Amino acid sequence: MLRIDSLQITQGEFVSVVGPSGCGKSTLLRIIAGLLSPSSGTIEYSGSDGDSRPRTGFVFQEATLLPWRTAETNIRLPGELERSSVSIKQIRRLAELVGLSPTDLRKRPAALSGGMKMRVSLARALAMEPAVLLLDEPFASLDDLLRQQLQADVVRIQKELKLTTILVTHNVPEAVFMSDRVLVLGGTPATVVSDARIPLDGRSGDSVRTTPQFAECVQQIMSALYSPVAEAVS
Repeated sequence: MLRIDSLQITQGEFVSVVGPSGCGKSTLLRIIAGLLSPSSGTIEYSGSDGDSRPRTGFVFQEATLLPWRTAETNIRLPGELERSSVSIKQIRRLAELVGLSPTDLRKRPAALSGGMKMRVSLARALAMEPAVLLLDEPFASLDDLLRQQLQADVVRIQKELKLTTILVTHNVPEAVFMSDRVLVLGGTPATVVSDARIPLDGRSGDSVRTTPQFAECVQQIMSALYSPVAEAVS
């Protein structure tokens, strides 16, 4: 069960959500995306009319690529589902943005590494030019070095495209490195027990991970995460 009485996310902001397993982090993303309906309350979007919502891109924990399609045609899929065209020029631009080569675009998922599959999934989420990007633990299955590379790539892309981005993760250093704010969910029913602004400049530079300020921010989030309130999730 999840209850969030009031939460505001500013356009262009990068917000991470951490909390115990089962507290509703992924549920929150699905409600924002319109995949689930809240049992009560509303979500309001600045500049939207009535029930309209901004276009949303969603990257799941698994790459969820169609195995019989090439990377290029997987990226093209959202346009086909919406009966809209995604040009080869757009696909090549997205591939370059996420770190895929022209050769990678011709490969099927079985021929791609885990990191490359996730880059394809990210490009697919960006194909319809979303205003909001939702990331549900997209790096969980990757090794540490690749995970850090993709973290920096996503931060760069988010800044370049000025996307409002919400990341769900269990990795506190990841949340601190990537985010403007980190929300800690906890309690029963789960709610926001901590909303911490991350005062670090130049997140996309890996050197920030070794600074005392970074360690302090990680410790602050860990303290909130392991507080009695946050841990009280049935």
